[in-house]
Amino acid sequence: MSRLTTEARNPASEKIDALSPLEIVRLMNAEDAKVAEAVGRVAEAIANAVEVIAERLRAGGRLVYIGAGTSGRLGVLDASECPPTFSTQPEMVVGLIAGGYGALTRAVEGAEDHPEFAVADLQKINFSRGDVLVGIATSGRTPYVIGGLQYAREVGAFAIGLACNDGSALSNAADLMITPVVGPEVLSGSTRMKAGTATKLVLNTLTTGAMVLLGKTYGNLMVDLKATNVKLVARTRRIVAELTGLSEEAAEQQLARCDGELKTAVVAQRHGISAEAARQLLKRVGGQLRMALQSSPNHD
Repeated sequence: MSRLTTEARNPASEKIDALSPLEIVRLMNAEDAKVAEAVGRVAEAIANAVEVIAERLRAGGRLVYIGAGTSGRLGVLDASECPPTFSTQPEMVVGLIAGGYGALTRAVEGAEDHPEFAVADLQKINFSRGDVLVGIATSGRTPYVIGGLQYAREVGAFAIGLACNDGSALSNAADLMITPVVGPEVLSGSTRMKAGTATKLVLNTLTTGAMVLLGKTYGNLMVDLKATNVKLVARTRRIVAELTGLSEEAAEQQLARCDGELKTAVVAQRHGISAEAARQLLKRVGGQLRMALQSSPNHD
């Protein structure tokens, strides 16, 4: 443990208890500024992961996150944000945490020390060869996560490891490693800090990148969002208005004719076709709105 970068003492914060509140804030901010650079250094590995994830999802597979403690919580968080953001089915992106969902709010002692628990958790969701597993362990040595990645490879799934220490045990169990090394934490070993921030940045990129490749966006607009509250209903209406030239009132009426489906409403309006014809056109081009708008609506 003492050889792990995330467990080392940070010289910059050795006297943090003697600093003023403003000095503490500035120290932490300066350390946090190093996180984005660390993530940037592993951009190629993240891009490879994005491509694999998109391929698996396109073929009907799932993205599954597995982790313990903060790592597990961040995986569950990212998974839970996909349905409202990208209108995905809840089972498409899944987050598993050592100790079960009760561990989201309260630590479950020892849960991370059992690799067989990960196997059982994956078997419960019928994890299979068409899926991709992202094992998150900032230390790179969590038995629960290593066990999950080993099982993923055994069943023929693709195993991605995410750690914040080079040369970790996790790398021996992964097909692809993502390793943003953020350096020693402000509080030694408190990986909910810089390592946790790096993890969140990577997970954001994995799902956002994959969803872009799957046609969930048009430019930087979220065109596959699920309008589940007043804010999202208004955003959907604004996007339809922007992409069609309709007034917001007319956009709302167009959405109603298209059962609230944003992409369907845009394609139907732009091509002057029915909602059903728009759905078929979108299906033909794999849900890619840009391709649907560039295609002929009368193509057989």
